[in-house]
Amino acid sequence: MTAAVVTGLGITAPNGLGTEEFWKATLAGESGLGPVTRFDAAQYPSRIAGEVPGYVAEDHIPSRLMPQTDHMTRLALTAADWALKDAGIDTEELPEYGIGVVTAASGGAVEFGQRELQNLWSKGKEYVSAYQSFAWFYAVNTGQISIRHKLRGPSGVLLTEQAGGIDAIGHARRHIRKGFPAVIAGGVDAAICPWGWVPQIASGLMSTVDDPTRAYLPFAAEASGYVPGEGGAILLVEEAGSAGARSAAHVYGEIAGYAATLDPAPGTGRPPGLRRAAENALADAGITPGDVDVVFADASGVPDLDRAEAQALTELFGPAGVPVTAPKTMTGRLLAGGAALDAATALLALRDGVIPPTAHVTAPAPEHTIDLVTEAREADLRTALVLARGHGGFNAALVVRRTA
Repeated sequence: MTAAVVTGLGITAPNGLGTEEFWKATLAGESGLGPVTRFDAAQYPSRIAGEVPGYVAEDHIPSRLMPQTDHMTRLALTAADWALKDAGIDTEELPEYGIGVVTAASGGAVEFGQRELQNLWSKGKEYVSAYQSFAWFYAVNTGQISIRHKLRGPSGVLLTEQAGGIDAIGHARRHIRKGFPAVIAGGVDAAICPWGWVPQIASGLMSTVDDPTRAYLPFAAEASGYVPGEGGAILLVEEAGSAGARSAAHVYGEIAGYAATLDPAPGTGRPPGLRRAAENALADAGITPGDVDVVFADASGVPDLDRAEAQALTELFGPAGVPVTAPKTMTGRLLAGGAALDAATALLALRDGVIPPTAHVTAPAPEHTIDLVTEAREADLRTALVLARGHGGFNAALVVRRTA
């Protein structure tokens, strides 16, 4: 069967702008969490976030696109530019319909939408940007990336919140198997504004701790919820033969397995679907749990959800049967960008033979019988399993495998 490999990465994250800057910070356990600066969060119970540092949109985005794009879309366009450059692909050399774009979204460009609706209410309809008609839309990242690079291949958007980045990569692999040479895939999100903040607070899952080093502690006894962040990753997923034919500069790894499930309705007594997603992804890759060298956990930070994930991992791999890590403790949960960033991080871990740490957590709670990696650990890594859960019962699992 046709193999899908990753030949390019573009990362915009709270602890690093650009792939190597992010990876260096991640291995060093450097966190990007801190007090919210993108709006005045003093009146809200949750005031900590992961914000992308040092990003000046005008340095990366053409002036003509500035009025029609949200902060989220600008980050996505930048990450896509970097992924294409990293892959060394000249889009004009591929067939006209050769490259597709599949991204993940949670609620769209809410910062843009909030600003324009505030203009409507406070000033009148004459002050609402015509770009409001599409700039807020959840498919805007896919559309803007496609237009910017004149990509006319199969495109789409997945709305499964935190699980979306994995789902987008899984759909990219489907397109590769249908005969398309390359697909830009992943997710970048940014909802650090009142309209993006209030719905998350209403979920009851956000941490209200003001210390950035103690606010987001998945699997720890002190876990009290999650911290949101912005950013994510865009990957260039390519057919292995195409990458070989053009002598791609590097292949980070193969998308070897993918699966998605939905949790049952509350009150049915049926188990959550995360373990089933992991089992199906392993089966799709043609491997067993014993072949997995590291798991990148969803790591909710919500005690009940942490307990469910730790139980699923223990049932699947045995007590402390595989190293488990959650480097998202340094970025926060990035909504639609989170799983894509975890997938990119897993590929970098395979490349360099090192498991990044779960920062700020010194040890898992005694009830969690998992081998949680709390300091960077060198290891012979060939296969990684990436897990994600999206609000609303979405589960996704991805197996990435080293090719050399």
